[in-house]
Amino acid sequence: MSMLRTLMMSLAITAMLVELAMAANYTVGGSNGGWDTSTNLQSWASSQSFSVGDNLIFAYTPNHDVVEVTKADYDSCQTSNSLQSYTGGATVIPLASPGKRYFICGTSGHCSQGMKVEIDTLATSAPPPATPSTPPPASSPPPKTETPPPAPAPTMTPPSKSPVGSPPEIETPTPAHSPTSAPKMSPPSKTIVGSPASSPTIPSTGSPANSPSPSVSSPPPPSSASTVNVLAGFTVGFGFAMTMLLTL
Repeated sequence: MSMLRTLMMSLAITAMLVELAMAANYTVGGSNGGWDTSTNLQSWASSQSFSVGDNLIFAYTPNHDVVEVTKADYDSCQTSNSLQSYTGGATVIPLASPGKRYFICGTSGHCSQGMKVEIDTLATSAPPPATPSTPPPASSPPPKTETPPPAPAPTMTPPSKSPVGSPPEIETPTPAHSPTSAPKMSPPSKTIVGSPASSPTIPSTGSPANSPSPSVSSPPPPSSASTVNVLAGFTVGFGFAMTMLLTL
């Protein structure tokens, strides 16, 4: 039993030490003020966050005191129904439970001059509510996925080059004209080669207008030289005409 009691006492002492270590001490009025009539005590209290386990430290001169009162007495600055009264110049008041507590100075006229303070004690500390604000930054990456769509736009440029390649197709008909001119050139060359070998036949084919030529050839003995001259002249004229046709 003695060991069990010792263990329980040790746990209780440890819990008290932990609470004292976690508790915050607040000097009423702040480092630049105090428990007096010249300090804006309510403005100081509204800028603080008090939690269960914290301590209020009142430092004051002998002509002041600390009186805990109700809300009604706090508003009317009455000390007749005080809950607790403290003197001595240095008072430490632990905030053991959540809620509002009211303190005034019991010296006549000091409360009406602003020497009073309202303390609002919270059950939990302020840091936990700040934790939910951390998740929102995680939602920032998704907007980055919208940037890739504009990239495929440059792929539309290659089709513009296709109409430029169409003109070479127009050049294909030009070789078709070259073979047509070739056959026109070949027949005259063949007639020139064949003309000297068939000189007797040329007068018969190419001279429908010179029909009297057969009558001239009938008497060969008298004028054989004139026949040769006529034939030579006809041949030269025919060759000249063919040359002119070829040049055209």
